[in-house]
Amino acid sequence: MRALDAGILVCGECHQLEYQIEGQEQHCVRCGARLHMRRPDSIVRTWALLITAAILYIPANLLPIMTINFFGNGAPATIMGGVIELIQAEMLPIAVVVFVASILVPTFKLVGIALLLYSVQRHQPMSARQRILMYRFIEWIGRWSMLDIFVIAILVALVNFGNLASIEAGSGAAAFCSVVILTMLAAVTFDPRLIWDNIDVAEDEDEDASLPGDRAH
Repeated sequence: MRALDAGILVCGECHQLEYQIEGQEQHCVRCGARLHMRRPDSIVRTWALLITAAILYIPANLLPIMTINFFGNGAPATIMGGVIELIQAEMLPIAVVVFVASILVPTFKLVGIALLLYSVQRHQPMSARQRILMYRFIEWIGRWSMLDIFVIAILVALVNFGNLASIEAGSGAAAFCSVVILTMLAAVTFDPRLIWDNIDVAEDEDEDASLPGDRAH
């Protein structure tokens, strides 16, 4: 049973529980935020943020994200180009961090949020447990999305030896930072309670029955 079925509203700001009063606008007694059964226009806002992030992800990968100079020679490099140059410069751990944070994580977040939205809207055959695990992982990994930007900032600050060696941030870094921020906002605007709104009761009961503690001995 959902909290809404029991006439209980959850504050989206501080998670205070309030009993629903029909036909009356309610505000949280703790923080004063307006209470809604579900976040208003959650799916539309999340799609808008996600599509914008996907569009910006193109220049983030095509524009140079940094320039690595050795002995006065260097050229602007894209994300993948920077990874290759870091590998050639024998900075393999940093190259792995940049590849994971710049390629794998943003791609997973874009695809993952899109799948959640599509499955909720189209009632796709995907269990609520799978959806909520995916959402929690996307929400958790969001805090590490800025790691690549931090790495570039640290490299720019530390690797500055004049003509010997230096690293400079490129215009692609701004686009990538925008992608990270937009995907984080998309994860926030998506209301995970929508996952439980479009599942069948029978499906929910089957999932509960599959738990080890619920099996008959």
